[in-house]
Amino acid sequence: MSEQEELRSFLFRSLMFEAEAERFRKAGLRVGVDERVIEDQLFEEALSPFPIDLRNDSIRMARLYALIYCFETSVRELIRSRLSEKEGPKWWSSAAVPKKIRDLAESRAKDAEKNSWLEGMYGDVLGFVDFGGLSDLIIQNWGEFQDLVPSQHWLKQRFDELERARNFIAHNRMLEASEFQRLEMYVGDWNRQVGL
Repeated sequence: MSEQEELRSFLFRSLMFEAEAERFRKAGLRVGVDERVIEDQLFEEALSPFPIDLRNDSIRMARLYALIYCFETSVRELIRSRLSEKEGPKWWSSAAVPKKIRDLAESRAKDAEKNSWLEGMYGDVLGFVDFGGLSDLIIQNWGEFQDLVPSQHWLKQRFDELERARNFIAHNRMLEASEFQRLEMYVGDWNRQVGL
């Protein structure tokens, strides 16, 4: 076999292996290099210049950031899903979204797209709605959410407290252990209510 044929055969086998490995990965089996180990190593390397107590606090706060990120993203998805079912694909432009919320979010989206040096997702205008605006959207369209949420008061109380904690996290301020528990409890309450 010539060198070129050997190379072609090697590349073909590699592609076939990668295709098969992807099927196993999708089924939940680890194949090949464990990406989590590499991510952990990169994470440790990035934090290594800082004192150990600061690194430990950052790891604790990273857990809260991940929780809030998942919570907030799932709330946005729920709003998008319910309002697009009710209003159709142009739900954002409908009466379901108060003008004040729509105008502020669209203004932020335009500003981010025009002036940002960061790459990111700009096409989702709902992503530019304030955290507090999410509960306002749900209350404005209560008929679409009342089967999931016990009351508007319940919703507003939890979102107000979560927003305060979210802002602490977003501005790199350490929360007390009791606040960790409160956040986990409120997100858990929400997840049970909406069926996550």
